[in-house]
Amino acid sequence: MIIEPKMRGFICLTAHPKGCEQNVINQINYVKSKGQIEGAKKVLVIGASTGFGLASRITAAFGSNAATIGVYFEKPPQEGKTASPGWYNTAAFEDQAHNAGLYAKSINGDAFSNEIKQQTIDLIKADLGQVDLIIYSLASPVRTNPKTGVTHRSVLKPIGQPFSNKTVDFHTGVVSDITIQPCNEDDIENTVAVMGGEDWGMWIDDMKAAGVLAPGATTVAYSYIGPGLTEAVYRKGTIGRAKDHLEATAFAISDKLKDLNGKAYVSVNKALVTQASSAIPVIPLYISLLYKVMKEENIHEGCIEQIQRLFQQRLYNGTNVPLDEKGRIRIDDWEMRDDVQAKVSDLWKQATTESLSELGDLPGYKTDFLNLFGFDVDKVNYQADVNEMVEISGLV
Repeated sequence: MIIEPKMRGFICLTAHPKGCEQNVINQINYVKSKGQIEGAKKVLVIGASTGFGLASRITAAFGSNAATIGVYFEKPPQEGKTASPGWYNTAAFEDQAHNAGLYAKSINGDAFSNEIKQQTIDLIKADLGQVDLIIYSLASPVRTNPKTGVTHRSVLKPIGQPFSNKTVDFHTGVVSDITIQPCNEDDIENTVAVMGGEDWGMWIDDMKAAGVLAPGATTVAYSYIGPGLTEAVYRKGTIGRAKDHLEATAFAISDKLKDLNGKAYVSVNKALVTQASSAIPVIPLYISLLYKVMKEENIHEGCIEQIQRLFQQRLYNGTNVPLDEKGRIRIDDWEMRDDVQAKVSDLWKQATTESLSELGDLPGYKTDFLNLFGFDVDKVNYQADVNEMVEISGLV
């Protein structure tokens, strides 16, 4: 079939197998071009199929020749209907890993559930014995707590008072004002339950009890802070409370791993185009302006550049991991440079529907968004018939 992008709001309903494959190959080639990293050799990535999780798996495998297990929740293809992009990403990654002689297997299911945790632990025991790095990169709007059976849904809202500012419809380029009503206490609790650190802690507790954490094991979860422009809806909103909980969880996990000489970190990453960030009001406009500034300064990074730098210059730099005053890894350092933020803030004041094409990088935003689903990728013939029925070679 010939596959084209079908949009519904902030979601693309189709994915292109060959585009996703080329995207993965491009990321692999980038990691290989940056040289070897003396990093972990047995790696579990929870949330391994897209974005920072996929980049982490690629960097571990092709930067450090690591054996990797990936856990994700993706929709398989049906005749005449494409899979979700993470399915095709994983299929491409595992084919490339196996061709390179690397161990790569994966589990598709709800990572919040006890069943998937146990299945993953069983696979580690059977094939790897123990793992020395666990990346936690789940991004889901809904979580059912396996202990209580309660299903929680996260919201992206300010706390205390309405928030009004500019945003952009990245499909049309129309800049408009938006007001977001504040959350209630239940919204905060539910968002923390979904996007906080509770599930990360459960994973590490279960893995430690099962004896599958190697001495000196490291675990890393990903977070974001962002600028003053977005803090009312992000860092000081419901999602910010969840990120605070995630960061506190890192210290609790580190305490539990002391007898293994293990450590838990939160890495604060830069703003990037993801399915999640595209749905947050204000963020797309901020990112389009940020891209313009960082590209002009020649310091722009996508997921793979961010994570390769995280592994090579932070986690496995041969000395201590550099941390900020709150114990976090900061790989958003280039985004948060004073000169970068000053320029973005100045552009923000000038941004209108008419001026955005000159002030921002909306084409770059759109390209990155389409790339998430395997579209608008160089070297891919989108007029050619493609087989949507792709299998994942390492799927357990």
